[in-house]
Amino acid sequence: MSTWDFVRDPSSIRLLVNYGELHGVSAPTLLRRTGLHKEQLQDPNVEVQATQELLVIANLIKALKNPPLLGLDVGLQYGFTTYGIWGYGLISSATVGDALSLALRFMPLTYAFTQISTTHLDEQIVIKFAPPAVDEPVRTFLGLRDLAAATRLIADLMGQQVQLTSLKLSIPAPRAEQTRGMPPGLLGCPFEFQSDLNAFSLSTQHLLRPLPNANPLTASMCEQLCAALVEKRRRRYGTAELVKTHLLSSSGQAMPDLPRMARLLYTTERTLKRRLQAEGVTFRHLQATARQQLASDLLQDDTLSLDEIGSRLGFSDQSSFSQAFKRWTGHAPGQWRKQTRKDIP
Repeated sequence: MSTWDFVRDPSSIRLLVNYGELHGVSAPTLLRRTGLHKEQLQDPNVEVQATQELLVIANLIKALKNPPLLGLDVGLQYGFTTYGIWGYGLISSATVGDALSLALRFMPLTYAFTQISTTHLDEQIVIKFAPPAVDEPVRTFLGLRDLAAATRLIADLMGQQVQLTSLKLSIPAPRAEQTRGMPPGLLGCPFEFQSDLNAFSLSTQHLLRPLPNANPLTASMCEQLCAALVEKRRRRYGTAELVKTHLLSSSGQAMPDLPRMARLLYTTERTLKRRLQAEGVTFRHLQATARQQLASDLLQDDTLSLDEIGSRLGFSDQSSFSQAFKRWTGHAPGQWRKQTRKDIP
């Protein structure tokens, strides 16, 4: 089961909102279309969906005009305390290797969207971060954020004196003025830009290194709590709700059809249909409902043409979109847009 199948606590979204506010972006702007309010981000009992976090990220990127190293800067804010029980489990592990093992086992309890994998090469451990199948520039942001967050965890676990042996980024080298305020590398290793992947490596000798805050009782307790939390979330999270949030988060790109939705959820079309049927709903019904919800919101964006809105909602042409919108509201979309403008003070 992938990280897309799990709800999460609001810590990461709270961090993103705090970062945005420090850079002059308001919380309502960052939380637009998520259905969340800033007060909810302080409640540890609130559960948010991965797609809601993606919306916050997209809003942050748009508001800050997508600086090339934004993902790195944000990722460096993720200290071990951001991750709750998972983070405390890492820092109380006996060795770096034990911490890495626990980290990979309970990855769904983090906020990572990338597929993280490890390989051993010439006495080095290479950790790779493959971005998910989402649109740019969110995809690039996630690759950089998750890599930087991992280096921050290494620094928290082992101290700043540890050095990476390589640090590869898939983005082109930014201009000098775009790197102002950013370090030339991380953990003693300079950036290698325009690589074919996002990855870093360090000596395998570090895996045997004992951690200063090791506590076997705390580590065992954290591991048990992590396992219980994963199972609780797995049982609670229904497929229909997951599909709905993916559909509603697609306003910046084409709405997924059934084959693409199955790929997003790391399953087959047949399995997805069966799970939705067991919950008494069909994909077509969820898609129609999401289209109605998104249409009025997209029409409020004057930069979008009716053709583009129809395409994003999955209609073959503007005529099909207009006919559907008139069935939903009794008004043509252009007429509805004009009337909405008049109603705004």
